[in-house]
Amino acid sequence: MDLPFGGGCACGAIRYECAAAPRYMGNCHCTHCQQATGGPYMPVLVVKEDDFSLLGGEPTWFERPSDGGYPMRRAFCPDCGSPLFLTNGAHAGVRGLYAGSLDDPSWYEPSREIYVVSAQPWALMHPDLPHDEGMPQRRR
Repeated sequence: MDLPFGGGCACGAIRYECAAAPRYMGNCHCTHCQQATGGPYMPVLVVKEDDFSLLGGEPTWFERPSDGGYPMRRAFCPDCGSPLFLTNGAHAGVRGLYAGSLDDPSWYEPSREIYVVSAQPWALMHPDLPHDEGMPQRRR
């Protein structure tokens, strides 16, 4: 991965850039992420908000409460509908990026599978990664 790294939507109307490496990469199998991606899980990278820059365009936001009751805001392109990034009220100061929105998603390397209790029976999960029923507890 080269720094900074960037991404955007399918039509090019929205572009973003990140100045530092992700703090976390993992596959989320919660039902919200399944609905938001149209797939069995969301491959997500978590970056510090201070390292994220919106370079062009303005996304449309959709908000609904997370399983924990915190506001989950998902951004997508109003022109082509591409999902781009999200914020979760439970985790201030970070932003989740959809791995598929990266200019070069080939370097995405998940470290765990989360919310596997909601995983579809046909979803293939990496057998060598930790599988968490929900959100893993943060280390202090």
